[in-house]
Amino acid sequence: IKLNAESKKNIIIPLISLFTSLGTLLCCALPALMVSIGAGAVLAGLVSNFPELIFLSKYKIYVFSIAGLLITISGYMLWVNRNAPCPIDPMAAKLCNKLRKLSIYIYIFSLIIFLTGLFFAFVAPRIFI
Repeated sequence: IKLNAESKKNIIIPLISLFTSLGTLLCCALPALMVSIGAGAVLAGLVSNFPELIFLSKYKIYVFSIAGLLITISGYMLWVNRNAPCPIDPMAAKLCNKLRKLSIYIYIFSLIIFLTGLFFAFVAPRIFI
């Protein structure tokens, strides 16, 4: 079954927002979690093997801005297309409905990841320090 342009758009935009929200999780939530459970040595080893984590942490305002923008665009696209008609063909209609549900699940998951990273990057340091 071939996907039409709208179906591709409905799945690609939430996936992009998921990957950007994963960047927020890696930059801020993961280091905070590792330090809080006493895995500072593991975090040091992780940073030495993946120095990109320092780059993400250094530019966290830009990372969160881009991720927030993409998540907002994704939510808007899902909202606009929530009542869009699916094809008449039963197989294509079934695929359309599955992709629509999958897009919503991906969006919610990426929003949870984004909010978790946002908490650990900007809220938790002001509360706990």
